[in-house]
Amino acid sequence: MSRHLRRALVGVTAAVIALLSVGPSAQAHGFTSTVYADVTSGEEGHIRTKLGLEYDLFVVSAADSEDNDPLFRTGNAAFENGDTAAQAAALNAHAASAVAYVTRRFSVTSDGAACAPARVGDFTMGRREGVPYAGLLLDWSCPEGGGNHEVRSGLFPDAETYVTGTKTIVTYELDGRSGSAALDAAHPSYSTAQSWYERFWEFFRLGAEHLLGGIDHILFLLALIAGSRRLREIVLAATSFTLAHSVTFMLAALGLVAVPSSVVEPVIALSIAVVAGWYLWQIRRGGDHATGLDLGPGPGLDGTAGRGHFGLDRAGWTRLVVVFCFGLVHGLGFAGALGIDEAFSWTLLWSLLVFNIGIEAVQLAIIALVFPLLTVLRRRAPTAGLWVTGAISAGVCAMGLVWFTQRLFGV
Repeated sequence: MSRHLRRALVGVTAAVIALLSVGPSAQAHGFTSTVYADVTSGEEGHIRTKLGLEYDLFVVSAADSEDNDPLFRTGNAAFENGDTAAQAAALNAHAASAVAYVTRRFSVTSDGAACAPARVGDFTMGRREGVPYAGLLLDWSCPEGGGNHEVRSGLFPDAETYVTGTKTIVTYELDGRSGSAALDAAHPSYSTAQSWYERFWEFFRLGAEHLLGGIDHILFLLALIAGSRRLREIVLAATSFTLAHSVTFMLAALGLVAVPSSVVEPVIALSIAVVAGWYLWQIRRGGDHATGLDLGPGPGLDGTAGRGHFGLDRAGWTRLVVVFCFGLVHGLGFAGALGIDEAFSWTLLWSLLVFNIGIEAVQLAIIALVFPLLTVLRRRAPTAGLWVTGAISAGVCAMGLVWFTQRLFGV
C-alpha cells in the first residue's frame, strides 16, 4: 500500500472514529435552551423587553440561584402535572426571586449607562417546540440623552450545569433600526451601533455551529458521501438535501408548518439509518461495482442499463428522491433549533437565511474534506475503498437505528 493511500485511509478512519466516538446517546441539539427577547422602544427614555424562558429550566435555575425551595417545589409540581395555570401561579407567587434571577443576567444599557428594570404585569405561559415557556415583560428606564442601546444576556449559563450553550434570540425595533441578533456565551451582547456585517456574522456563525454540534446531521451527510461513487452524485445529493431543508426551514419560519419535535427527531434518526443502509444494500447487490468510478454508460447497481439525465441510473434517481424527502424533515429540525414556528419570524427572515448559509458552508466543507479522500482510496485500492465505505455506512446505520429507538420510545 502506497504512502498516499495509507494517508487517505488513516484520514478517513480518523474522521469516522471522531464522529462515532460521541456515543449513541448523542442528540441533534443536546441539552440546550433558547431564550427569546423582543426589544422595542417604549415611552421616552424607556425600553420594553418581552422575554420567553423555558419554564422548567427557569424554575430550577431561579430557585437554586435565589435559594427559594418553595418555588422549586410548587413550580416543579405544576410542570409535572402539565398545569399551565399552576405554572404561572408558581412564578407569580415567587415573582421577586424569578425577576431577580433574570435581571442579574439580562441587562439593557444606553450609551454605556445601565437602565433600571421593572416588571410589568404578571408572568404568562405559552409553548414553543412543544414545551412550556414563561413570558416576562420588563420596562427599562434609561438615563436621559442616551443614544445607542446594548442588550446583554447571560441567562442559563453553562456554569449552572443544567444546560450548555444557551442562546438568546433577540428581535428588536430600536433606535430607528429593526432586525434580529443571536447571543451566546462567546458573544453575549448586541448593540444597535453594530454594522450589518457584524449582524450577518452572528447568524452565519450560529448556523455553522448548529450543524457542527448536531452529530446526527453530520452522520447523515457522511452517509451521503460514503454512498456517492462520483462527484456529480454527492453534488446532486447535497443540492437536493439543501433545497429540501431550505423549503421546510422557510415554511416553518413563516408559520405555515409546525411539526412537533417528538415526530421530527425520530424521523431524522431514521433518515440516517435509511440512507446508510441504502448503500449497504447496493454493495450487496452490486459487489465490486459499488466502487466503480467510470462515468460512461453501463449497468447500474440495480441491474438496469444506461443512465438518464445527470448521469444517474434508476437507483441514483430513487436515492435522490429519498434524500429530498428526508431533507424536508431535517429542515424542520434546523428550524426547531431557533424555535421557528410562529408568524413573528417574518422579522427574522433575513437572519434565518444567513443561518441557512452558515449550515451550507459547513456542509460543503465536510464534503470537500471527506469525498476527495474516499475518491483517492477508491481509485488506488477499490477493494479497500469498498470495505471502508461499507464500514462507515454500517456504523452510521447502526447509530441511526439506536437513535431512532431512543427518540421514538423516549429512552
